Amino acid sequence: MGDNSAFVLDNGAFYAKLGLSDASEPKTILNCITKAKSERRRPFIGNQIEECRDASGLFYILCFQRGYLVNWDVQKTVWDYLFSPDCCPVQFSETPLLITEPLFNFGSIQEAMLEILYEEYDCDAVCKSTAIDLAAFNYTHTADTAVDERKRPLACVVVEMGFSFTHIVPFVKGNKVKEAIRRIDVGGKVLTNHLKEIISYRQLNVMDESYVINQVKEDSCFVSQNFNEDMRIARKRFPDNTIVREYVLPDYTQIRRGFLRNPNDASGGVDGGDELQTVRLCNERFVIPEILFHPSDVGIQQMGVPEAIVDAINLCPEETRPHLFANIVVCGGCALFPGMQSRVERDVRALAPDEYEVNVTVPDNPITYAWHGGKKYSQSLSFLKSCMSRNQYEEYGTKHLVEKYES
Repeated sequence: MGDNSAFVLDNGAFYAKLGLSDASEPKTILNCITKAKSERRRPFIGNQIEECRDASGLFYILCFQRGYLVNWDVQKTVWDYLFSPDCCPVQFSETPLLITEPLFNFGSIQEAMLEILYEEYDCDAVCKSTAIDLAAFNYTHTADTAVDERKRPLACVVVEMGFSFTHIVPFVKGNKVKEAIRRIDVGGKVLTNHLKEIISYRQLNVMDESYVINQVKEDSCFVSQNFNEDMRIARKRFPDNTIVREYVLPDYTQIRRGFLRNPNDASGGVDGGDELQTVRLCNERFVIPEILFHPSDVGIQQMGVPEAIVDAINLCPEETRPHLFANIVVCGGCALFPGMQSRVERDVRALAPDEYEVNVTVPDNPITYAWHGGKKYSQSLSFLKSCMSRNQYEEYGTKHLVEKYES
């Protein structure tokens, strides 16, 4: 371990992304405890779920509710696992910790978090940030701009499509424009739950199958580029219907994770094709991600992502707007849907003034994008200045630290 390495923990509501700053990639681990019907006595912490023999009917015990960390017992159990020799061993008495928290986090939650980190994990230095700040830092300090500061974008808009919410946050010269921040109450959790309801209503009761249906969503959904045209195709019969697919559900004997296949492909490369349980997916494949663009489809009376981006930019000073439209970066798990980048860019282009260039970036791995921003930040000069030392904690207590380091 290098003397100047830090430990970066992007503590997301669904996945924790963690690792030392000299690692090339973080570990991505479920930030929850799961219990299975098949093995009632044993709780599975984080990625131990992969050891579960039958992951149907999983019950999630989450640390986060509505985007905020509220279940400290569960979080402490998960952290014990994350920092253990089995996962990512670290000595916090020698290694500074960079940890993320939600945007507009409550003071009481921040104090509880700091207290646990200093008291239970013996941290010597802690730096708090948000995943959105780290994503913005990553975007403005990419390889070419890190060398030449003149190329560095002066402003950017970070669209974080997380588990609980989607946040749209404009940055000007590295600072958040707080009055322009927008939040949409749609994230990965809403999409998975809606897919569960649709499949349960149309085909098969899967209301207890969050784990499996989350995989169905990840494997089969895409963002429509022309919603009405795709709906027209979805009404046709196969093979004229190019959207319809069958999803082979896992049986946990031969198949650990389900997969997509064409409706006329009987076996899909697996023996005993007739006995495999499948769900038929047609317009569900693009209707689910569409909720991000039209939250009113599920009764959430809010703007969709493109309107919220334009609304946020219009609340920023006029001279910054061309830079903001030209530097929109989309990260978070929902950014992984195929077609997300082109759809957001097209819809924002339609709403933006003609004279502005619109450019939307979706990184190669939007889930770990903020972690990589944290890695870069932990190697910058301002990192150690923004750390809260153990001496400060012992002298002033958590309340003072939360107030002092609130930007």
